[in-house]
Amino acid sequence: MKQLYTSWGEKLKEEMKVGKEDLAVLTEYPRPSMMRDSYENLNGWWDYAITKQLDGEKIPDIYNGKILVPYSPEAALSGVEHQLQPDEYLWYHRELVLDRKKLDQGMRLLLHFGAVDQTAYVYVDGKEVMTHVGGYLPFTLDLTPYARKSRADALDLVVKVKDVSDTSYHARGKQKLQRGGMYYTAQSGIWQTVWMEYVPALAIAEVNVVADSDHGKVCFTILAQGKNETNELTDICENFMTNAGLPVTIRIFASSHARANIETPHAKIQEISGKTVIAEYKDSTIIRKKVESSDNPNLYLEDIVLEIPEADRKFWSVETPYLYDYEILLGEDVIYGYFALRTFTKEKDKDGIWRICLNHHPIFMEGVLDQGYWPDGLMTPPADAAYIFDIMGMKETGFHMIRKHIKIEPERFYFHCDRLGMIVWQDMVNGGRSYKDWYVTYLATVLSFLQIKSNDRHRKLLSREDEAGQREWQQEMLETIALLKKHPCISTWVIFNEGWGQFSTNEMVALAREADPTRLIDAASGWYDQGSGDMNSFHNYFFPLVIPRDPRKNERVAVLSEYGGYSYGIPEHTTTEAIYGYGTYKDTESLKAAYEKRRQEAMRLIPQGLCASVYTQVSDIEDEVNGIYTYDRKVKKI
Repeated sequence: MKQLYTSWGEKLKEEMKVGKEDLAVLTEYPRPSMMRDSYENLNGWWDYAITKQLDGEKIPDIYNGKILVPYSPEAALSGVEHQLQPDEYLWYHRELVLDRKKLDQGMRLLLHFGAVDQTAYVYVDGKEVMTHVGGYLPFTLDLTPYARKSRADALDLVVKVKDVSDTSYHARGKQKLQRGGMYYTAQSGIWQTVWMEYVPALAIAEVNVVADSDHGKVCFTILAQGKNETNELTDICENFMTNAGLPVTIRIFASSHARANIETPHAKIQEISGKTVIAEYKDSTIIRKKVESSDNPNLYLEDIVLEIPEADRKFWSVETPYLYDYEILLGEDVIYGYFALRTFTKEKDKDGIWRICLNHHPIFMEGVLDQGYWPDGLMTPPADAAYIFDIMGMKETGFHMIRKHIKIEPERFYFHCDRLGMIVWQDMVNGGRSYKDWYVTYLATVLSFLQIKSNDRHRKLLSREDEAGQREWQQEMLETIALLKKHPCISTWVIFNEGWGQFSTNEMVALAREADPTRLIDAASGWYDQGSGDMNSFHNYFFPLVIPRDPRKNERVAVLSEYGGYSYGIPEHTTTEAIYGYGTYKDTESLKAAYEKRRQEAMRLIPQGLCASVYTQVSDIEDEVNGIYTYDRKVKKI
């Protein structure tokens, strides 16, 4: 394939040529929903090696060179450009300099990985201390015991990665070792920010905020974590457990519109320093539940509910994405986060048709499919600004909803959607064995149009025979919801896409509903509908547009969850000569005419009950040249 670069990637490539040892990459704070002042970004040059699996488990004595984290070795911006194979190991190495003063003060050191694809084995000072399976979800390692035992000023960190890509049942999205058509270059290794922070012995591990916008109330569920040098509950934790009281302060600040792009904790503190406190809790709360954990003792505090004065209630919308900041103090720990007052529901209109509503007002969600790929970084953006470019580009084109397609982005993406007013439908990442395209794509397209129902019990046809794979996918679905449900922009969970690894649909919907009852659910986007969820969801790329199943007789909203996909390749902005899409055009004029004709065909279904549409897609990706933007984001075709 021809290598393309975005404008951000070109700038980074030039910096790489200079050979800067302290090259700064994606330095923005990676977790805007829960910010602390303690933060050290570990992106940049790491040592790397690639070994054959037959060579054994031994940590390499010699490394091949340097890799730019967090770009996977397959990406041009990594400086490596090697396709990791299922019989290979990818090794990373660097030193972590310790702050002995903070450790001596009793603070704990946490190491965070945004995502490592697929299986990560973490070694500290030559000893394997952690294994994490799952290429799209974050994980954290408490380095405190190793830091306290070490007499050196730094810890020796090694990460070994195994990625079998699409040769097993693990979640993989659109990645495929034999790329082509609708499947893209498989990537591996660290592909999201790596960072570390020092926290007090007793610290906040997680905050879940649920806003009841109808009544102006906000419920905070806080998970606290504590550990001392002997890995037992700290004295302070034991004291609070026995005396049933833990002092907590929560302050909610006045809402703001057109929120700035917060890049650092210091900038966050500065932003809210002049804001008015509109609600406050300052008292002791009891320990509601103790959760046993092999890593850390976890304490769930009793839920704290605050009410926002009626005069200060402002509701999040696409046009006015109001956000409220909050501050939580727990002992010596201080964090900052945000939330919004908004609600997504389905409600009947005056004609008895179910409609999607935002804050109880019907909204037609005109959306676009977003797969989150870049030619120079693959699944990793070349810069934080690339996210903003895509989001604002889609808003300026007329879309106010993004369907994040079978990929989980870093939290920075959702933060930008929260602050810029972009609604998100979040897909779960698909997995399962090799797909039978004749069944889940070609035959399914016809069966869907003819409204011939097929159930999800055909495990072999749906590539879901492995029970271990089913259990793993279910757990990752719940972890995805837990990770992202704090973001106001997300309106919908999309459970399965086009039968890819689909199984036990109704049971999975029930689990998702229990995990988050505040959002809508698209159970089966495209076809193989099992009657559950909130949406009658269909894809239509080829046939006349109609709504399957009468909306007046169906208890769900009708959504055209994929359509369009019209192709127009511009040679100097494409990576291959192959063209994949759903209709090919030779110039922008004919492309625009076809797009507008199909769009108007969809809009005519609104009176009949259509509630949302999703055009394919934001940008070209490798063989797929059906984007609104070219792959390098340098030409806007529509």
